[in-house]
Amino acid sequence: MKLKTLFALAFLACAISGCRTVDPLSLWNAGAPSKRALAEYVAAVTDDASPDFIPPDRRIAVFDLDGTLFCETDPSYFARALFVSRVLDTPGIAATEEQKAIALAMRARKVGPSIDLNRERAIADAYKGLTLDEFDAMVRRFMDEPQPGYAGMKRGEMYYAPMVQLVEYLVNSGFAVYVVSGSDRFVVRALVRGALPVPPCRVIGSDSTVAARRQGGADGLDYRFQQDDVPIIEGHLAFKDLQMNKVVALIREIGVKPVLAFGNSFTDASMANYVIGGNEYRAQAYMLLCDDTVRENGNVKKADEMRKACGENGWIPVSMRSDWKAIYRLP
Repeated sequence: MKLKTLFALAFLACAISGCRTVDPLSLWNAGAPSKRALAEYVAAVTDDASPDFIPPDRRIAVFDLDGTLFCETDPSYFARALFVSRVLDTPGIAATEEQKAIALAMRARKVGPSIDLNRERAIADAYKGLTLDEFDAMVRRFMDEPQPGYAGMKRGEMYYAPMVQLVEYLVNSGFAVYVVSGSDRFVVRALVRGALPVPPCRVIGSDSTVAARRQGGADGLDYRFQQDDVPIIEGHLAFKDLQMNKVVALIREIGVKPVLAFGNSFTDASMANYVIGGNEYRAQAYMLLCDDTVRENGNVKKADEMRKACGENGWIPVSMRSDWKAIYRLP
């Protein structure tokens, strides 16, 4: 039996018995149903003698970012907070009146999580003309700022520690992990780097168009990139990676159906249903419930709606309140 299989089986026994031996999900409560389900699943699909065995090249797990791996709305999505900071706090930025109005509304928390493509287009346009290196450096600087409401923590450190453990556990069990986010792909690449064992090529997100600095509006088919040219962000929203678009992104960028999906909202529902529906391999989908109002600014109504949807769709709920010993890796 392979070493990774032995590791998974040992973890399963530990999860069931509550023992204190090596536990890769030590921040998850031993009796949590979601932890038991994960342990049993990984043990089964990594055992080459099991009828549920999945070949390593088909062990693919996809994770939403905001609200699934990373703090979502406290006080705001990271990508939205970045936009607000650029438009309202960065000297010399020639923001439009529309961008200023959107940023002010976001700062006042008057913009909900609903999808508004006109708003998304205005946000994408705020970064027009930046090189990819300049954009990455801007994101990294913002990540280094203090996180409002969390003493001693930075904006880029707001990962849910139990979910980071889960990603590491899956990677160690032979899974390829993708982050599939509605936030800008280049923002997510910067956020993920150094925080998760996920390479840039496995980060999928919303996209803005990119061109060469000297392209001058010419179609990409009519322009030849030169060695001394530089790619820049054009600022035109090309793809918003939410809802059914997440399924399209998985089909286009991965090419085979994943076997595990993790989300937290109904904008992840299409991805979850795609993964577990008609899959040739044993597949599961998990939804994180924002039901902790003590250690986090939870939303009980939203959590109850998602728990009900889990029962209706065959998704497995993960309770922040009941399943996790901790939420953040506090300093």
